[in-house]
Amino acid sequence: MTDEHPTLTDGTVTLRPAAPADHPMSPHDDAALLFSVVVDDETVGSLGVVRKDATTVWLEGGLDDAHRGHGYATRALRVLVDWSLTAEHEGGLGATRVESRIPVDAEGALRAATRAGLRREGVERVVPGESTTEGYVVLARLATDPPLSDPGAFRALLNSFLPRKRAISQMLVRDRDGRVLMCQLTYKQDWDLPGGVVEVGESPQLAVAREVTEELALEIPAGRLLLTDWLPTWGGWDDAICLVFDGGEHDASITEQIVEQAREIRSARFCTMDEVHEHAAEFTARRVAAALANLDGEAAAYTESGRSHP
Repeated sequence: MTDEHPTLTDGTVTLRPAAPADHPMSPHDDAALLFSVVVDDETVGSLGVVRKDATTVWLEGGLDDAHRGHGYATRALRVLVDWSLTAEHEGGLGATRVESRIPVDAEGALRAATRAGLRREGVERVVPGESTTEGYVVLARLATDPPLSDPGAFRALLNSFLPRKRAISQMLVRDRDGRVLMCQLTYKQDWDLPGGVVEVGESPQLAVAREVTEELALEIPAGRLLLTDWLPTWGGWDDAICLVFDGGEHDASITEQIVEQAREIRSARFCTMDEVHEHAAEFTARRVAAALANLDGEAAAYTESGRSHP
């Protein structure tokens, strides 16, 4: 890290070199390059850059409460990030990664960091009682990231912080008597339809066929979508969307071909709806019943926890 403190500006916001004594910020002050954030000759806050390792720097500081809401924080961060990622021979700091840790409840600071081009990478959890926040959002920008004016860069930025809902694909497999193939699982007491979580970038329809093959060693292609069921938060799981695909009707002897994946499946067999109600959670039984009811395409195609809504 260079010891020189340049003055940086975008024409509206200016970052002027400052001494640690003028801007107490953090335990890292001795290693930080500090800047006063100035607008129209008035100091509105302070920012600092701290070397984390040979290629990475941290951003610290922020604006005074009275000067928030005008876009100054975003402007100042963009200037500082751009300078930090500029090569030394071009007058920059020469870092390849700029990182920031922001409390999860600091919504204004998170918005400013995101608008400045830092992508959200995850949440660093904190042991309860050890901090005033539940955790810190880790955001970063790399020297190789495309400029924010690039449409792809903007989409990647949005993708880093927009909600990501888990998708689960399941298959409704029936025998000639109308019974439903159900799985006894190793990680919970209640039974469920065969299937599993859709991987990133994977088609839900292909995912359920893959899961059935991996869990039961059955090669059953997924047919049409029978049901979309929203699953609310439950038992430590976040909410999710469950897609139930038609696995068709088969001879009951298909169970003789099953080879259970021991890590997840205890057993699998065809069950009547009475047995489904006996072995499955109530909301699972409702989902199975809703999927069966829509085999002819006449019943509700969307449910929440197995219940149809107008």
